[in-house]
Amino acid sequence: MSLEQIKTGDQLTQSLDIVTDNIARLKELFPEIITEGKIDFKTLQAILGEELEEEEEYYRFTWAGKAQARREAHKPSTGTLRPCKEDSVNWDTTQNLYLEGDNLEVLKLLQKSYANKVKMIYIDPPYNTGKDFVYKDNYKDSLKNYQQITGQVDDEGNKLSTNSNSDGRFHSNWLNMMYPRLQLARNLLKEDGVIFISIDDGEVHNLRGIANEIFGEENFINNIIWEKKYTVANDAKYFSDNHDHILMFCKSKENFSIGRLPRTEAMNDAYKNPDKHPKGVWKATPLQAKSGSDENFTHTFPNGINWSPPKGRYAAYSHETLDELYHKNEIWFGADGKSMPSKKTFLNELKSLGVVPRTILSFKEAGHNHESKEEIKNLFETGVFDTPKPTRLIRLLSIIANISDKDVVLDFFGGSSTTAHSIMATALELNKKINSITIQIPELVDEKSEAYKSGYKTITEIGKERIRRAGSKIIEEQTEKIANLKAKSESKMMQDEALAEITTLQTNLDNLDTGFKVFKLDTSNIKGWDGNPDNLEQSLFDSQDNIKTERTEEDVLYEILLKYGLDLTLLIEERVIEGKRVFNVGFGALFICLANDVTAKVAEGIGAWKEELAPATCRVIFKDSGFTDVEKTNAVQTLKRFGINEIKSI
Repeated sequence: MSLEQIKTGDQLTQSLDIVTDNIARLKELFPEIITEGKIDFKTLQAILGEELEEEEEYYRFTWAGKAQARREAHKPSTGTLRPCKEDSVNWDTTQNLYLEGDNLEVLKLLQKSYANKVKMIYIDPPYNTGKDFVYKDNYKDSLKNYQQITGQVDDEGNKLSTNSNSDGRFHSNWLNMMYPRLQLARNLLKEDGVIFISIDDGEVHNLRGIANEIFGEENFINNIIWEKKYTVANDAKYFSDNHDHILMFCKSKENFSIGRLPRTEAMNDAYKNPDKHPKGVWKATPLQAKSGSDENFTHTFPNGINWSPPKGRYAAYSHETLDELYHKNEIWFGADGKSMPSKKTFLNELKSLGVVPRTILSFKEAGHNHESKEEIKNLFETGVFDTPKPTRLIRLLSIIANISDKDVVLDFFGGSSTTAHSIMATALELNKKINSITIQIPELVDEKSEAYKSGYKTITEIGKERIRRAGSKIIEEQTEKIANLKAKSESKMMQDEALAEITTLQTNLDNLDTGFKVFKLDTSNIKGWDGNPDNLEQSLFDSQDNIKTERTEEDVLYEILLKYGLDLTLLIEERVIEGKRVFNVGFGALFICLANDVTAKVAEGIGAWKEELAPATCRVIFKDSGFTDVEKTNAVQTLKRFGINEIKSI
């Protein structure tokens, strides 16, 4: 057995190759289409038969550049995400991520580690107004393009920050930006996952077209209308623009179950208790239904009143159930006792059920633009971001998404980090472990803006600082509540009640994750992994020292996690063995040592550590230039004695 080198073109050198992955799935479904390692398309056509569309004219949605945009979504990334501990909060314990970089490249890098793991995606992308920032992708070299965009000029000094509506491909440019990102996003959703996309009237029709294609028209849930303003712009030329659209798609309707919203006080006002019923307040509801089987249903109640459903309606209850409800005093015959009957529906039986969401979210329940700007001002003492969304809106969407414990929420147009802020607050309220991933390009802020005057140079600086401040504020407010309750508990009358609430609040606070790990998009840490993988002709190992001099062991460590498809928030333990740093990932599933002058004694220490942890499987990765040929052979034999057979080097 030998120590295997990871060379150019190996799976570890790039993000998930989606094309290869899809071809492998086709092979599983139709093995007969493979001829000498290639797909026989004619055989595939014969298998599919009449399901192929061969006419010249058929229903489809297309635009200039669509084919290239589709190909881009399938192209692997050779970049990496470098850890930035100095910008992070609670690095060693947090499960939240803040990823700084072009979301196209970052989404590619997440394809292995986070495929089918995200429960909810919310994005508020550029609306293509002609004034907002639009990513202009250079599909030949996306990493170089990202580095240009972060300076907002290209090689000739041309601005890259807007998509002018005077451009002949105004809509196409925007669609080419959105299409590959949505394709990659779909791969990350769980089978019961959902995506919400905010947009205005300008591109909602185009967005619906590409979302139908990517997620499937059958998985469209609704076009939610959010009432974003509570005032009328009386100087509007035609209509006062008071709403945004939020398109909602799920990955699979068969697997998705929609969450119900909490009841509002206004809904509860209709419930009264005129007969002093012991079950509390109630509301009269009809006994008929829209469908049924007995068209001639007539029921005679014990008080002699006959009831039949109105024409075209059916009885909602059987004769037996109606008599049972009558004897439980749950049928109402009006104040005079002689009116047509109805059922008493009790509020205390409905509260836990919630309410089916409506297609219009009013500003009263979901917040509004003025509220969202005030949230920013309360945190920063000034308006550092012009177009944030209110945290209440994201809170409602997370309920509709049926968010649950240990779920992951992704926002890849992170902006001011409203989503991360809202998810923290929601996790506290529900006492659930809900984790967020925020992706944002370090777009430069306007030098004339309040943000720039306050010392913020990029959107990412604002986003990270908001999460820090929001987390601190949530902890401060929760701590203050607990202190006030402790003061109340000194009174014997309040003691039991207050102590129970203190315990609940403290538990929720202890479980809350207000931290986040920051990673920044960059070229690979390994020489030869940069650029388009199709052009990599030279072996990774032509040079003895193939790790870039300015990169740290942690940089390489997290690149390995990404390329192996491991979670960036996995527990990582570190030990010094024979003077060399060794990282233990996932309780012994993977050991990584990237030191120089490694000896068999280091391998002996790794083997002993593995026996302590007793993982089901175990892999070890070294740096190829980290030891001599003799020590390499000895290390392999030593690890083999401990039952470790998968050993690689980079």
